[in-house]
Amino acid sequence: MTRIVDTMADDSNRRSSSIEDYVRAIYGLAERGEPVTNTSLAGRLEVSPSSASGMVTKLSQQGLVAHVPYRGIELTPDGRLLARSVLRRHRLIESYLVSELGYTWDEVHSEADQLEHVVSDLLVERIAAKLGNPVRDPHGDPIPAVDGSIEELSTRLLDELPAGAIGEIVRVWDTDPDLLRYLAEHAIALGERIEVVERQPFGGPIVVRIGAAQEATTHALGKEIAQALSVAVR
Repeated sequence: MTRIVDTMADDSNRRSSSIEDYVRAIYGLAERGEPVTNTSLAGRLEVSPSSASGMVTKLSQQGLVAHVPYRGIELTPDGRLLARSVLRRHRLIESYLVSELGYTWDEVHSEADQLEHVVSDLLVERIAAKLGNPVRDPHGDPIPAVDGSIEELSTRLLDELPAGAIGEIVRVWDTDPDLLRYLAEHAIALGERIEVVERQPFGGPIVVRIGAAQEATTHALGKEIAQALSVAVR
């Protein structure tokens, strides 16, 4: 595991909700290894490319992003710090909703999207203390610590694993409620043992076995799900 350390922002440095949304979106695209461009940002945030371009210019003027030749848009150290502070709020809110209020993991993302911009840092830290300072949210996403550090696991996407690979599901990258409900209905959850039985050719599904040996169930998973599950390989 690696640990990346910075200093988090506080209430006095809170930016507008639109700026917070953009830096979180940029961070999320980069985290997935996806190209960060005005077009990909527009798609992620469901805005027009011209709106995305205008906001990126604003972020650049504020020292939060930089255009890197051949790599696209990247967060500066200040931008990365801001993104992590937003992610801390978002992921702790999701954790609280599931742990204390009985929400399911497919219900919390949209709620946290709204609440992350209005909760105070004091409330966020009270939530963290109440939950025992968790390091991962209900989807397995790492929760930045108060100092901005992130504890990362060594994982691979299910879509990258060869037949015969065995590991544990540790993260779900997708926030689509329908996909999360499908996983829950089929007992495909964090912490479950997963074994790749077969990779069918020509873009066919990946056949996997989920669960402990005697109780394992077999599933044929399409590419969308295979690209949404991160596995810690044994």
